[in-house]
Amino acid sequence: MINYDELQQAAGESRLLEQEPMSSHISFRVGGPADYLVQASDEKAVADVLSFCRKEQIPCYVLGNGTNVLVKDEGYRGVILQIGQNMSDISVRREEDGSAVICAQAGALLSAIAHRALEEGLAGMEFAAGIPGSLGGAVVMNAGAYGGEMKDILTLVRLLMPDGEIVTKTPEELRLGYRYSLVPKLSATVLSAEIRLAAGDREEIRAKMDDLAKQRRDKQPLEYPSAGSTFKRPVGHFAGKLIQDAGLRGYTVGGAQVSEKHCGFVINRGGATASDVLRLMEDVQRLVEKTSGVLLEPEVRIL
Repeated sequence: MINYDELQQAAGESRLLEQEPMSSHISFRVGGPADYLVQASDEKAVADVLSFCRKEQIPCYVLGNGTNVLVKDEGYRGVILQIGQNMSDISVRREEDGSAVICAQAGALLSAIAHRALEEGLAGMEFAAGIPGSLGGAVVMNAGAYGGEMKDILTLVRLLMPDGEIVTKTPEELRLGYRYSLVPKLSATVLSAEIRLAAGDREEIRAKMDDLAKQRRDKQPLEYPSAGSTFKRPVGHFAGKLIQDAGLRGYTVGGAQVSEKHCGFVINRGGATASDVLRLMEDVQRLVEKTSGVLLEPEVRIL
């Protein structure tokens, strides 16, 4: 049993919700309730809630914008700690060589950081403008698109360690790779990060962002709830192509469907349950392995 009063004390000024449907907080728009959802007010609340959960041996999952997560229909037994808009400050520090460092808290959306870079005439983050996640989640999974990755622009990451210490690490120290970092293995929580960008021409930056946005609209099923690319890209292959070649374009389980527009996306066509999505993902893995010999690895994290 989780003691509500003690959790509230640890959460401080944070919003504390009980039996909160996670379908309201993840981009798939499916999933059962979390016992408790804490929307962190500040870094102290993050540290105090995590410390409380460790001391009481309560499962706790740190959530960003919920764009790469699937919560099962039975929900989450424990505490989900969401780092969002209350921790989304963005500031810019100019360097003598004309470059600049953007300092942002973990709850800042990548789109907001990319548009701040545009305002400041800073190039290099255009690839991230259409990624719907937050900075914290983007660091944890080394998010990327259109040839760019977070590891290309990150310089420092501030982490809260399990013992309560705050440390800084470089991308190299965190071994950022394709949809990978050491952050989960360290049981660490991203608090903020620094991004170094070069000076650029605002109109060229805007044009590149507009072009990538058009490519997304043309090729991706943005009109439906999803978690973006459902499976990681296998070495030497493209997940969407393997799924298409297996004859699974439009394949449907309940309200979940392999997108007809882009087979790399599993979408919620309406009324889907988490069980629908999971069964569809399992069917896709089984049939793709049968036809190609490649076992697809989920990119979506399942709670």
